[in-house]
Amino acid sequence: MPCLPLLDRRASSSFRLKLLSWYDHFQRKLPWRGETDPYRILVSEIMLQQTRVAVVEARYHAFLKQFPTVQRLARAREGSVLAAWSGLGYYRRARSLHAAAKAAVRNGGFPATASALSELPGIGRYTAAAVASIAFGEPVAVVDGNVKRVLDRLTGRKLSEADYWETAQALLEQHSPGDFNQAMMELGAMICLAGQPRCRECPVFELCVSRGPTAKKAEKPRQKATLNYLLFTEDSKVFLQQRPLDSSLMPGMWELPLAGSFAKSRKPLLGLKHSITVTDYQVNVFSAGKRVPCAGRWVPVKSAGRLPLTGLARKILKKIDGSQ
Repeated sequence: MPCLPLLDRRASSSFRLKLLSWYDHFQRKLPWRGETDPYRILVSEIMLQQTRVAVVEARYHAFLKQFPTVQRLARAREGSVLAAWSGLGYYRRARSLHAAAKAAVRNGGFPATASALSELPGIGRYTAAAVASIAFGEPVAVVDGNVKRVLDRLTGRKLSEADYWETAQALLEQHSPGDFNQAMMELGAMICLAGQPRCRECPVFELCVSRGPTAKKAEKPRQKATLNYLLFTEDSKVFLQQRPLDSSLMPGMWELPLAGSFAKSRKPLLGLKHSITVTDYQVNVFSAGKRVPCAGRWVPVKSAGRLPLTGLARKILKKIDGSQ
């Protein structure tokens, strides 16, 4: 049975009305809001996985300008897709999106239900529910980190994974599932914050059991590491290497050659900070000599962005280009 004994039918109805009214008035104006095209919704949802909204805002339109339809994305080369995704990180998402587009085109379009959408490559339960509810109006709830935090505080409990989905479904506004799902995520992102919730601005404050911060999960300390790269330049070209296709991290992406022992006792040309998942890197780039590695190729600096560069390589080349 649903895990909301503290919200009876009347309270649940009040929750929906208050939440949707707040969302109508205070939702952020984001590029994908109001979309009904399942392809565009899918692009936004996959981009938003593990990537800040501000970063996705800056890249969403550029990606769709290059691949405006699911057919265009399906026909594209993987290298072009990865190049367009460069800088967003977690490149497996780009490959999954590409594979899902190909499958959708083969099947004559996107299916209209979450269960069918979840059968496409790389589309999990959350993404399938988001696309189905927003694009097709299927009354199916979504559960992400923001929604979990809202439900934890609302019920005053630490729910199991199954309970999150059951509770979210019990609360769902059946007639406006897309707006309701987006409102729940917006509430978690803007009001029911992880550290210090903005309870005074919460539209459902009086229905919430916690009414304030809940116990924070102990966070693992971030790891520290150093990466050293070599910069070979010649006639407005830069020498790049491709990561092995069987690499567990960013396979097939292009980057500067690693410096190895070359970095010892030398002063770097430039240094910068970069974070990947749970590790913070100090990145040093050293000006190299003329003896380039055997594997790799020379690429004009101005057109290097057409390659599927790692986000770090893109950042380094941008900084180098801006300093010249």
